[in-house]
Amino acid sequence: MLCYLVGWITGIIFLLIDKRPFVRFHAAQSIVVFGFLNLLRIVLAFGFFGVHYYGIFSFWALLSMLISLVTLVAWIVLMVFAYQGKRYEVPGAAGVAKSIAGSTV
Repeated sequence: MLCYLVGWITGIIFLLIDKRPFVRFHAAQSIVVFGFLNLLRIVLAFGFFGVHYYGIFSFWALLSMLISLVTLVAWIVLMVFAYQGKRYEVPGAAGVAKSIAGSTV
């Protein structure tokens, strides 16, 4: 569960210090999922500054809020599943996470 606590940062820490396959998988999945969402928010921020600002309900602001909501839901769901000892695989991210975590997963 701690692999997801601070997103991709704790994912990197646990990937480097822990050798258990279950922990390594969740750490790698944390890096992939939250790294992608963080990168997406950064790209949106640059796109936001390139467009005229029309208030809080602009397209870029709404998209950013949607990504924030997805991040929050993913954070809670992944931490709960990891705490319960379940190996939930996020579609699209699990394959990359398996290759990062190693073949022992």
